[in-house]
Amino acid sequence: MSTNTKIAVGGVAVGLLLLIWLPWWVTLLIVLGVPAAAYLTLDPSQRRRLRNRGRRQIGR
Repeated sequence: MSTNTKIAVGGVAVGLLLLIWLPWWVTLLIVLGVPAAAYLTLDPSQRRRLRNRGRRQIGR
């Protein structure tokens, strides 16, 4: 299993546990807020590199 797959599986597991223990709106805030906060902590050059990486096409 690749590293990204392991991270995705762990994220889903944590999300399900949070959904069981916390109200749904708190879980939604955590699930959406953590990646948004991580993105906002990047400096402009890192954000640009991340956006460009997401726009790459297959074969380029």
